[in-house]
Amino acid sequence: MGPGALKLPPTVSRIHLEFAKRLEGGHMGPRKFMKENLPRLKFWNPAVPMIVNRTLDQEGPATLTLYFRADGTPNPRETPQPPSSTTGASKAPAPVAGEKAVTIDVKGVHSTEILSKFIQKTSAVQVEPTRTEMEEAEEIADLRRRGEIDRVENAKLLAEKRREKARLALAMSEAAAIKASAM
Repeated sequence: MGPGALKLPPTVSRIHLEFAKRLEGGHMGPRKFMKENLPRLKFWNPAVPMIVNRTLDQEGPATLTLYFRADGTPNPRETPQPPSSTTGASKAPAPVAGEKAVTIDVKGVHSTEILSKFIQKTSAVQVEPTRTEMEEAEEIADLRRRGEIDRVENAKLLAEKRREKARLALAMSEAAAIKASAM
């Protein structure tokens, strides 16, 4: 559930995301898109290859390339799939026969806007949670609320114990001082 939980149409054959390793220069949005949305996209679309190319060039482009097949049946033997790279070695490949590529410039763009553009270009459909998933989400939210209440109560109890311990230590030191002065 959540952002990125999308079912892609069968015409989407692969996805390529390229951005710099460091965040400066407008590369934070693509990185957040990769960390927050790409895992959900991959979960709901395991047959669609998703390649991430992280480059060392901070001034370079940040792009999201979407590949579409006209008939909607990708042939993995035809389509070259470079592995993801952290050194810039997996550039976006040229589309193969019967495939077209759409490139979105994502440099300096927030991750939510990248997701909106992605949905617009691919016509992806949001996955709706089942009744069981909704109930589980409500239970988790309720547990978090109760946990916060318990944390506040426990903090009060701990603070009271510390105050009592400090008062006892003060009384003991005063008693020791009185005892020492009486001798």
